[in-house]
Amino acid sequence: MKNITLVFWMSIIICMLLVAWGMVAPNQLERITSTVTGTISELFGWYYLIIIFIMLLFCIYMIFSRFGKIKLGKKGEQPEFSLLTWFAMLFSAGMGMGLVFWTTAEPISHAFISTPGAETGTDRAVEEALQYSFFHWGVHAWAVYALVALVLAYFKFHKGSPGLISATLVPLFGEKSMKGLPGKLIDTLAVFATVVGVASTLGFGSAQMNEGISFLFGTPNTFGFQLLILAVATLLFVGSAWSGIGRGIKYLSNINMGIAFILLLMLLIVGPTLYIINMFTSTMGGYISNFFDMSFHLEPLNEGNRTWVNNWTIFYWAWWISWSPFVGIFIARISKGRTIKEFMLGVLFVPSIVCFIFFAVFGVSALHLEQSGIAKISDFSLETATFGMLEHYPLGTLMSLITIVVVAIFFITSADSATFVLGMQSTGGSLNPPNSVKITWGLIQSAVAAIIVYFGGTQGLQNILIIAALPFSLVILLMGASFYKTVKMDRT
Repeated sequence: MKNITLVFWMSIIICMLLVAWGMVAPNQLERITSTVTGTISELFGWYYLIIIFIMLLFCIYMIFSRFGKIKLGKKGEQPEFSLLTWFAMLFSAGMGMGLVFWTTAEPISHAFISTPGAETGTDRAVEEALQYSFFHWGVHAWAVYALVALVLAYFKFHKGSPGLISATLVPLFGEKSMKGLPGKLIDTLAVFATVVGVASTLGFGSAQMNEGISFLFGTPNTFGFQLLILAVATLLFVGSAWSGIGRGIKYLSNINMGIAFILLLMLLIVGPTLYIINMFTSTMGGYISNFFDMSFHLEPLNEGNRTWVNNWTIFYWAWWISWSPFVGIFIARISKGRTIKEFMLGVLFVPSIVCFIFFAVFGVSALHLEQSGIAKISDFSLETATFGMLEHYPLGTLMSLITIVVVAIFFITSADSATFVLGMQSTGGSLNPPNSVKITWGLIQSAVAAIIVYFGGTQGLQNILIIAALPFSLVILLMGASFYKTVKMDRT
């Protein structure tokens, strides 16, 4: 209990210091952290591109290797959740509400605001816009989550180790080291990344819902109303966390994926259906044929294009790495009983395809409006772009209402998943942390989100998360090496 308490308090102290900084000097926090993240992007852009590709190769190798039949659990154990429920839960935790907004805003930005290389507004820019959206939300992103989740699930369910990041590194550094200060620092980094990442998302998500409701109904777009949204959401996700992972997150994830697909089908039918299908097909072809070129696309000879790569691709790769402790631990927890091959196929490809479909339907519907001169979606903010697009199609108001419901449930499931992961990490890797611990973490996350949003420090907090991704990327590589060493010994 001493080790757990130390990790807990180390994480709390670091988070509170950052919150205090965000309260007292939010502009300074944003300025300094922006400078650091910019320097990291310039100096380590090549590093991020290479290691993400290595992680993807590692995951693909596991599918076809002799280790593919190994079960993430004891012999004879069956999966805890059905296949559809498993998909819904891992997708809700991994992408969630960000997908609803970025599926509209990102293709529009790449085509009409800042392009990867083509002239804005041209046919080539439109084609590249969707292609790079697929790239940023596809298998590269899910490879990061898959590797962390695989290693954690293997050590926890197959080897019986504690469900902690540090426990997966014992084969490399020894039990004494990982139960000592080095191990505590690694686990603290994982908890810190989860708290900061989810607090940032709670603040950002409440702002998105506030903007959306204000856009539709003319409600006040104020901090007070945003705080009300955050308070209601906190009550809901704390209630969900109290009911346990086998009920709250499970049922909400299943319900929300069903509603999200109904929304998707509605827009596909009332939107430019044939154009969506044609663009999806063409973009998949471009994504596959340019896969390696995009994977190592750094633009060293063009400063303007390099800035775009830093702002988008490098940012995304760092963001996925920073989120991997939270998402990886959660995916590991719900994947007990599956084989490595089944796990990798499910985590890598199913969510990627779902992302591609959502980007094609929402993104192309928005691109079509701007290309045709019907509406300038690029003038809308990120928070309102989806609603601005939907209002120009039949049943637009109904689809906007459904969108708010989908965002709200994704909001709740993401926070619910995070409280579980934080509870697990602060109770020595317990698969069923006490409700009191989960609720405590839920309230802390919401409080951090409210304070930072009020003082305007959200961007600074997100920058800190990106900075934390650099050291944690080394931890992920070491986790992969530790896993390979262990699994190779087990199979000899």
